[in-house]
Amino acid sequence: MAELKERLLPPKPASAVNLREASYRPTASGRQPFQGMDVLGLKKRGQGVRSWIRVDTSGNSQIIEVDKFTVMRRCDLPARDLRLLDPLFVYPSTILGREKAIVVNLEQIRCIITAEEVLLLNSLDSYVLQYVVELQRRLTAPAMGESWQMEGAGLNRRRGCSFDNAFMNTSPDYLPFEFRALEVALEAACTFLDAQAAELEIEAYPLLDELTSKISTLNLERARRLKSRLVALTRRVQKVRDEIEQLMDDDGDMAEMYLTEKKRRMESSFYGEQSLMGYKSTDGGLSVSAPVSPVSSPPETRRLEKCLSVTRSRHESMKSSESATESIEELEMLLEAYFVVIDSTLNKLTSLKEYIDDTEDFINIQLDNVRNQLIQFELLLTTATFVVAIFGVVAGIFGMNFTVPIFDEPGAFKWVLIITGVCGFVVFFSFVWFFKYRRLMPL
Repeated sequence: MAELKERLLPPKPASAVNLREASYRPTASGRQPFQGMDVLGLKKRGQGVRSWIRVDTSGNSQIIEVDKFTVMRRCDLPARDLRLLDPLFVYPSTILGREKAIVVNLEQIRCIITAEEVLLLNSLDSYVLQYVVELQRRLTAPAMGESWQMEGAGLNRRRGCSFDNAFMNTSPDYLPFEFRALEVALEAACTFLDAQAAELEIEAYPLLDELTSKISTLNLERARRLKSRLVALTRRVQKVRDEIEQLMDDDGDMAEMYLTEKKRRMESSFYGEQSLMGYKSTDGGLSVSAPVSPVSSPPETRRLEKCLSVTRSRHESMKSSESATESIEELEMLLEAYFVVIDSTLNKLTSLKEYIDDTEDFINIQLDNVRNQLIQFELLLTTATFVVAIFGVVAGIFGMNFTVPIFDEPGAFKWVLIITGVCGFVVFFSFVWFFKYRRLMPL
């Protein structure tokens, strides 16, 4: 039975086997990227069910299979946002900030980032696995940073300085979870596009240099394919750059992407309401039998409740505005860093396109030069044909059927040839001099 299965079932591809081995290879932190799960379980087991890689805030990853509606309820996303992540369709690069999630579609990285987890479409692409491994490495790195921070804080207290507040809070290790996941996605996309641009440069420059020295149909066809790839890659890089620039220009979208802060505010507001309701119930139990006069002043509890609510609302508004400004600055600095990277890649492609355009201009100049030489040669041939036609005119005149005394002279034929040849040469050189005088040909 086992031998029959081996004969009937197709062999597993080498890429899948390598991915399985890579998935069980431990990372630098000592943990495996997919613990206890099979990376090859990518097939749908039900209609609308897809395989997702889930990475939590601790760096633990697992493969889950959920349908579209479960993801929509889990992340509070509309269906049109999930269509951007569908691998069956080709959508341009997009980064969308929603109420409880960030939808990221950057080249091979298609994921949903929340304040607690990252849901990444499972794929056999190596860049997806590299994204998961790199995200796990960065999520486990702050553990060492926190211990160093505690030691540094104790040293600062002994020295009586505020080094922790001045420098430690600006470290990139203390970015929120969603910003770290977004940073890894941006880095993966920028690295992938920059690698493709570098590969295109390595292939393009020798080909263009060869084309300038030898113009052939094969080299022209290779240059045409190269330019098509360059245009497609430039369009993708330009889209990523425009998306980052659009986010940087809109403070509202950047504030919307600060998911951890919004979650903390919701929790603090919920706990504040719960504590206030408990206080009101306790106070109401003590004064349930006290009479209330309609003309008397409000009870002390209502005054206290009003003061607490006003103070809490002012404090929360001030705190939220300050934290929103700080979060926008953090995200803006993060986006600026990768905007510089993707802009550098775009400059490389622009320089390559200009080099291709210069090569095309040089080839066109060469072809125009050859065309001009052919026209000059054709002009000389036409002039020589006109000179030869003079001999034909003379031969036609003397070939007429009439008697002329010159026919009786023995040396008449020789003199006719000499005079006709001299006249032909005079006419030819007259034309050449006219062409040179009018600068029709560089002779």
